[in-house]
Amino acid sequence: MKRKLQVFISSTYSDLLEERQAAVSAILKSGHIPAGMELFTSGDRSQMSTIKEWIDESDVYMLILGGRYGSVEKTSGISYTELEYDYAQEQGKPSFAVVITESALEAKICSNGTRWGEKENPKELSLFREKVLSNISSFFEDHKDIKLCVHESLADFAANRDLKGWVSADEIIDTKPLFDEIKKLSDENKALKETIANLERRAATVNKQDVQSEKFTELQKVLNKIDIKIPANLADGEERTVDLLSLFFKNKEAIVNGVTNSGQASEAESFMYHNVCPKLQVHGLTINEKVSGVRYRRSCVSALGNAFLAQMERKIVLAEKKTEAAEEKTLNSGENEPLVNAPTKKKVARKAKITPKA
Repeated sequence: MKRKLQVFISSTYSDLLEERQAAVSAILKSGHIPAGMELFTSGDRSQMSTIKEWIDESDVYMLILGGRYGSVEKTSGISYTELEYDYAQEQGKPSFAVVITESALEAKICSNGTRWGEKENPKELSLFREKVLSNISSFFEDHKDIKLCVHESLADFAANRDLKGWVSADEIIDTKPLFDEIKKLSDENKALKETIANLERRAATVNKQDVQSEKFTELQKVLNKIDIKIPANLADGEERTVDLLSLFFKNKEAIVNGVTNSGQASEAESFMYHNVCPKLQVHGLTINEKVSGVRYRRSCVSALGNAFLAQMERKIVLAEKKTEAAEEKTLNSGENEPLVNAPTKKKVARKAKITPKA
């Protein structure tokens, strides 16, 4: 993509008309854009802000310094040409200068008169000249020197990729399709990230449930191996031994509501409070708490205990569904057999664990 650099030309005006034109011609032949040439004249304070804007918008600043200091700004005592130069330096604008040689200036004064030399501010011109020569600059004696300096300097600046320059509209790539594609990919990427996040959360939940299910399975085995002796007065006159898991599940409603050590509690409730709940509390399935406003305490199912009971109920329901499905499958498989040979289906009662009377 070919760039055209905009070059702002700064100089005194009437004494350097031919030199400015040579610079303009060289800039155009180099394929770049001259600016500032005949648009402004140094000394016009009202246009100084506009000139600064042109310098800001230009890519390169060029100074042609002859034998005149130029019109002076009254407040600062500095010429407008030097003010332009200082502003370009302050802004860090890429710049170069061509300065007339002493011999070329003398020849010009001899040919055109003393008005081409500086009479009012020779000291200021000398100091300005020294400032310019301390930076990137070249000497010129005629128009050829100016053109050569322009060609060489702009060739170097054109190689600087940091300079934006101007580009023909025909060379500008239509970025809308690319922008639309990027937006589409961005939206798809966002959707994929949300999907992945949801899957990760779901996987974490499932994993947590799996871990909890394994924990509950192990806990069932532990509770099933812990035996509790039921006194005769709570077991129809005969002492019984029941595993802790059965006691917990069969009496879940009572423990969920809470059993207390109140003096008015029944024998069954007192038994559950003193003999069953403490053993469940060891495994985090029940909690013992102070009841406000009374002296007695209460044991009830904890959050873990509720989850444990819910897991057991789910397993029972699933097991029943599997049993029913298997029985139905067995019955359906024998639908076409003679009814005489069909066995009678008897419902087997489930053996119940012995539980204390509440």
